[in-house]
Amino acid sequence: MDYRSLGRTGMMVSPLCLGAMMFGEWGEPDHDTSIGIIHRALDAGINFIDTADVYSRGESEEIVGKALKGRRDDVVLATKFHGPMDVAMGEWGDPLQRGNSRRWIFREVENSLRRLGTDWIDLYQVHRPERETDVEETLSALTDLQRQGKIRAFGSSTFPAHQVVEAQWVSEKRALGRFVTEQPPYSILARGIEADLLPVAEQFGLGVIPWSPLAGGWLTGRFRKGQDAPQSNRAQRMPARYDLSEPGNQRKLDAAEHLALLAEEAGMTMVHLAIAFVLQHPGVTAPIIGPRTMEQLETQLGAVDVRLGAEVLDRIDEIVPPGVTLSAADAGYQSPALTDPFLRRRRTS
Repeated sequence: MDYRSLGRTGMMVSPLCLGAMMFGEWGEPDHDTSIGIIHRALDAGINFIDTADVYSRGESEEIVGKALKGRRDDVVLATKFHGPMDVAMGEWGDPLQRGNSRRWIFREVENSLRRLGTDWIDLYQVHRPERETDVEETLSALTDLQRQGKIRAFGSSTFPAHQVVEAQWVSEKRALGRFVTEQPPYSILARGIEADLLPVAEQFGLGVIPWSPLAGGWLTGRFRKGQDAPQSNRAQRMPARYDLSEPGNQRKLDAAEHLALLAEEAGMTMVHLAIAFVLQHPGVTAPIIGPRTMEQLETQLGAVDVRLGAEVLDRIDEIVPPGVTLSAADAGYQSPALTDPFLRRRRTS
């Protein structure tokens, strides 16, 4: 594979990152099967693996740790913190068992290191922004972990552009380490980051590791008009992304239909079209692929060899215009200013 620099860290990573979200209870519960998928990816040249503490509540990290025994030095290993670890996804539980505070970061990094079976994490990422915690608090804690040698670098995930800029400013102003990567949602159906996040990342030299280049399965060819929506564990956990009664998802269905025809005309699979689109953006380092089965992995690996011509890219722009995300549910993060009416309404007494 053609390896790329992960931002300005000096770490060279494969153009595909193996996402481990589907290993464990959320996807493939058999550990040996999941380990086989990881080993196949490593043998194919992938040297970059991304997981998170919340994926199957730590089980994904445990599986990755097992798979990397004897091969740890050959991999750039990334994980994330922020989400609640004491309850199922979508619930919040004990407020002390989650978040971006120094208290939680120092506790949870030790748990991730133990589950991963390693002495260090190459890239430790803040899974989501948090209004209640000053970013200086988070950056200060991560800087201390970096100086202790427990993490090599740190980054953000699904941060809006203005918060990426704020974090860079705070790092410089307070002489702290800085975010060196950002992990945003990005696919043909979710192009919102093209408007501001990607230009900001390029300006600050951040590595960009997009998640969900297949739009959570929408760009695999399985979603077609006149057919029932496929059922999956992911659809059960995140129904807003798959409910066909939602206008945004209807727009996705229309676009997926046109994209399937375009892929057929271009002589490639829809999976390759979707991943190659993300790979070809000059601001992207390595999209994250998240296979649940060996077959899914095999269908995605070949995307690194696909180059989309200007005519195909222009057609994609006609189907989904640049900078447009068809469904707000695919943005990954909604500002509290939009989700909390209390923050939009002046209090008179």
